[in-house]
Amino acid sequence: MATKNYYEILGVDRKATDADIKSAYRKLVKQYHPDLHPGDAAAAAKFKEVNEANEVLSDAQKRAAYDYELDHPGARAGGGFSGGGFSGSGFGGFGGFGDIFNDIFSGFGGSASSRDTQGEDITREVTLSFLDAAKGCVKEVRYTRNEPCPSCKGTGAKGGTAFKTCEKCGGSGQVRYTQDTLFGRTIRMAACDACGGSGKKITDFCSDCKGKGYTKKETVVTLNIPAGADTNSYVRKKGFGQASSMGGEPGDLIVIFRVEPHKIFKRKDKDLYIELPVSFKTAALGGKVKVPGIDETFEYLVPEGTQSGTVFCVRGKGLKTRTGTGNLYITVVVEVPSKLNKEQKRLLEELDSNVDIKQCSKMKQFRDHMQAMYGKDPYN
Repeated sequence: MATKNYYEILGVDRKATDADIKSAYRKLVKQYHPDLHPGDAAAAAKFKEVNEANEVLSDAQKRAAYDYELDHPGARAGGGFSGGGFSGSGFGGFGGFGDIFNDIFSGFGGSASSRDTQGEDITREVTLSFLDAAKGCVKEVRYTRNEPCPSCKGTGAKGGTAFKTCEKCGGSGQVRYTQDTLFGRTIRMAACDACGGSGKKITDFCSDCKGKGYTKKETVVTLNIPAGADTNSYVRKKGFGQASSMGGEPGDLIVIFRVEPHKIFKRKDKDLYIELPVSFKTAALGGKVKVPGIDETFEYLVPEGTQSGTVFCVRGKGLKTRTGTGNLYITVVVEVPSKLNKEQKRLLEELDSNVDIKQCSKMKQFRDHMQAMYGKDPYN
């Protein structure tokens, strides 16, 4: 019987159209893709569950059989839906996705045969300083991987030619499987079990790699990281992943960025944010202050009578990226001295006695409200 509600997993109802399912699937794949959550078992499990649900609901026959089981608990339509996906569907791990997945993440595409024989991707994390990420930089990534054996060109066969066409699949790497269900016969294609999907069988193994098709080596990749890289953004280096053990294309190297926090700047997309402490004098009388920028400092005129918490926007002083330049937002924080000597206190008392409350709009507004409610002046 059906033990998982695939509609709930994708966040759609039973009347959802194919377009609704496709749209929901796209959003969830982007959210839980393991490239963005390396080592996160919960995200990987959710990613697998989302694809399991899509595997069923995006296929008319499988969806009909699944709906039948939802409406008739205990009945079995074909292979059943026991929580591990449609038996015989060909789903395994994170492979076997169709055009929707290819539209979202380039580099995973190709025919079913090429996906089966392609080497695994390698994921690495690189930490960037805030300024390196903001301005762009060059980084080297060193890692060990299985590189295609040069002696056999990654085929595992001596000289790269000592193999023959697989008799079972005729060299296609795929075999057709049929299954009879309550709703008729279903047909699916899967990797040939005789040749592992490569379409060929080795007759004489390569002596250098012993037929594996790869050798283990340290690889150094230079990355030109563009300005504006952010945490969880990533770059993909095609062909720099693990070599295939069947002579297929190597996987890709996926480098995910982690950006360190900065002591002054905070960031949101292309915009930068800072807090600018100023003295009471500067806030009251106005004045020029030096403000930090990504490349250098610049002078900014704080207007007379600036209140603490006021935000000023300086256009074009944010991050410069390929998609445009952001702004810098300055939050003014008026700092009150924590300790005053006797003379300073005397002068401040004298200043306060000469200030009319009409000069302080917020205090005046607050006093007026208090007097209206209680008939009392909070400042006297």
